[in-house]
Amino acid sequence: MSESAPTRPRQVTLAGWLLMVGSALVVVLVYQRVGSLHSLETQAAVDRFLAEPPGSDLGISDDTAIAVMRALAMVTGGCAAAAGVLGYQVLRRSRGARLAVTVLAVPLFFAGLVTGGFLSSLVAASAAILWLQPSRSWFDGRTPPERPAAPVAGSAPPAESHPVHPAQSQHAQPAHPLQPTRPRAVVWSGVLTWISTSVTVLALVVSAVVLAVWPDRMLDEVHRDNPELVEQGISDDLLIGATYLLIAGVVLWCASAAALAVLVLRGAEWARIVLIISAATAAALCLLGTLMGAVLLVLPLVASALCIRLLVRTDTRAWCAPRRGDTP
Repeated sequence: MSESAPTRPRQVTLAGWLLMVGSALVVVLVYQRVGSLHSLETQAAVDRFLAEPPGSDLGISDDTAIAVMRALAMVTGGCAAAAGVLGYQVLRRSRGARLAVTVLAVPLFFAGLVTGGFLSSLVAASAAILWLQPSRSWFDGRTPPERPAAPVAGSAPPAESHPVHPAQSQHAQPAHPLQPTRPRAVVWSGVLTWISTSVTVLALVVSAVVLAVWPDRMLDEVHRDNPELVEQGISDDLLIGATYLLIAGVVLWCASAAALAVLVLRGAEWARIVLIISAATAAALCLLGTLMGAVLLVLPLVASALCIRLLVRTDTRAWCAPRRGDTP
């Protein structure tokens, strides 16, 4: 009699749905980005980027820059569409689909920076989850191996087996199961994530309140920097709505990162990978904003870099690896 197939791990189910849903959202964003490439707002943004370093060092024209953006956007859309289809095949335990979506994850991650980076990075991270345990064993058609619990730091190694005198056995102490200790790097990665996300959410909430109480102040500044918005037919209500939508999206991103930090504390390997991708995306966006003059973004840039460093440490990876009898 043949053995029954192992149950699909929750990590694979999560990765498959992230591939399908995230890829669909990326395609929508790419469609919107391609449609706005010839707008006056995009032209002004490209002019500002090419007028100052590092854009001025590239030696390209506005038309070339827009053509590159269009090409990268099309690559992102094509890779995302293919990844969405492959996500369904991944849930059916197709090893070929897993390999194909992993290959697509590389250009999707780098080209996806044109559309904002977060969603495309999330889809790319989903491909990485498929190669971790217990996902890897499920694709191989076998039960994932379990690892013994790690001993407490500083505990003595198990003694060799020797005959025990009956008189000595009366004074023997009962054995206690060894429990692993949570590394400090894991704790600090969570603390940095929670502090960064809390400060960001607080700043966004304050911005939303200011926008609700004094909308004219924000609108005057926007129109002063982009006077062509009126000619494009972009109303003030549309600007306010888009700002609220952006604030809500970033708040949702921060909440997701905070939840991932909790799962990392509990030893979830897939959460560690996704949190690394999230921190790397935040670091890239903060670096870009810093280069464009937003000096305050240096602080979240440093916090994101430290968080990534803590999450890739050996003790952090060992804590998130599957362990038998581990209940962090």
